[in-house]
Amino acid sequence: MSLMAESRADGARPPAAVEEPLAAVATAAVKERVPRRAGKAGKVSYRIRMRRDRTLILMTLPVIALLLLFNYVPLLGNVVAFQDYDPYVSSNGVTAIFHSPWVGVEQFSRMVDDPLFWSAAKNTIVLFVLQLVLFFPIPIALALLINSVIRPRVRAVAQAIMYLPHFFSWVLVVTVFQQVFGGAGIIAQTLENHGWSGFDLMTNADLFKYLVTAQAVWKDAGWGIIVFLAALAAVSTDLYEAAAMDGAGRRRRMWHVTLPALRPVIALLLVLRVGDALSVGFEQFLLQRDAVGVGASEVLDTYVWNMGIQNGDFSYAAAVGLVKGVIGVCLVVGANKFAHLLGEQGVYQK
Repeated sequence: MSLMAESRADGARPPAAVEEPLAAVATAAVKERVPRRAGKAGKVSYRIRMRRDRTLILMTLPVIALLLLFNYVPLLGNVVAFQDYDPYVSSNGVTAIFHSPWVGVEQFSRMVDDPLFWSAAKNTIVLFVLQLVLFFPIPIALALLINSVIRPRVRAVAQAIMYLPHFFSWVLVVTVFQQVFGGAGIIAQTLENHGWSGFDLMTNADLFKYLVTAQAVWKDAGWGIIVFLAALAAVSTDLYEAAAMDGAGRRRRMWHVTLPALRPVIALLLVLRVGDALSVGFEQFLLQRDAVGVGASEVLDTYVWNMGIQNGDFSYAAAVGLVKGVIGVCLVVGANKFAHLLGEQGVYQK
């Protein structure tokens, strides 16, 4: 202690023989004061987080149980894609899996050689590209249009009118289009009263892809509007005021302020849409299948239903569905990587 006092009085550092034990004592004192469960770099331990969030975890348990029961447990049934599955070899469809013979990749080879499969895949890809080009930008444009309306009441009424068809079933949507664009619809009757005849858009196989795209726009564009309006509501008005003070007009404010604010949401929805590329619809096409024929309305979803449910070829339908799911996962991962290259988060971070 006298050595330390002399060193402090002289303003000099203590010798190394004294400095090292002092550092060890100081480190031990700090360790005693800091709880062990605090973790590294101030992170909260797993036990504390579980105790803190136990109420939220209990609330999510029923949802997790339903998700596992109806979304993940059925994935085990994909094993029939490698079998010649026969549900009648046993009294139970589940136990019939264990009694059905294994055929390896025979169902997948059959799928590659089936021209009907490639026709359905072609229709699916064409419809996806068409809906991506014509349908995806429409909610963005409508959201920008509604957001530019100054009066809140007019904005609320317009948003409600556009969002209402989202609650309609596909049966009602097809019925409405039939009453308007069908052979006995309003347009056909009006043209017939003026000397024209032969208008029936609902049975025109060449225009069917544009018809189903228009139906999807009318039904689901309102849902996308809500998503983009929520993103626009988070944009600070100070940015618009600063841009206006710098001399930016309405178009330049939309280009430099509004659209950059929508980029993360656009990237997220685009990734999800690309991942759902092979699922362009089922009920919508099934309802109009007889009107335009199988060649124009057959997509992968209706093809799986036709082969599996109608024809009873469960193994082949499972093989097609398994390939469709694997391709969908690859598309999600690839689109998300592309979003990362553009500097966006996408579905998940790097």
